[in-house]
Amino acid sequence: MSIICGLPLLECVYCLACARWAWKRCLHTAGHDSETWGIATAEEFEPVPRLCQETYEDTQGQAPSYILYLDHHHADIVLAIRGLNLAKESDYQVLLDNNLGKKKFDGGYVHNGLLKAAGWVLDGECEVLKELVEKYPNYTLTFAGHSLGSGVAAMLALVVVRHQDKLGNIDRRRIRCYAIAPARCMSLNLAVRYADVINSVVLQAS
Repeated sequence: MSIICGLPLLECVYCLACARWAWKRCLHTAGHDSETWGIATAEEFEPVPRLCQETYEDTQGQAPSYILYLDHHHADIVLAIRGLNLAKESDYQVLLDNNLGKKKFDGGYVHNGLLKAAGWVLDGECEVLKELVEKYPNYTLTFAGHSLGSGVAAMLALVVVRHQDKLGNIDRRRIRCYAIAPARCMSLNLAVRYADVINSVVLQAS
């Protein structure tokens, strides 16, 4: 009898806890996260010494726009790809060009549209990247992107690691990828196998 009487109370406590979590979740913003950050200096906003910048007109909708630049301060060759542009139909076409199990790659499965976009970018910049990799043997090669761009960056990393001869037999340890809020673009076995190269950055459930 006492157990039965206690059930409504337990349910009330559980409901209150869930309501409190939902309330805090809905009210949470990241605005307060930067309260302890230092003030940025003018030097931090100096123009980036870019080698090339490809716009949507240049990529003809085959891939998101991107930028290739040299970071001499950190000894890095960086190819950065922009995220999903809500106003560009071509970005949606890249993202929706996929069926589960459609595209095999190195014993796993990858996103077909993102792989095609990565191939398009690599075909266009292969010679420049190869020249830079050979000219700066101590520099790392970094692919970076956000959202849709991070999926393309991850595919670029896979392709370059798999076909290192395309860039003068570059050492795997020199290749890095930073995927910010990445699109789901590869099967779990590939994610594990390339975990030393691809770094995914996700904020909460984004």
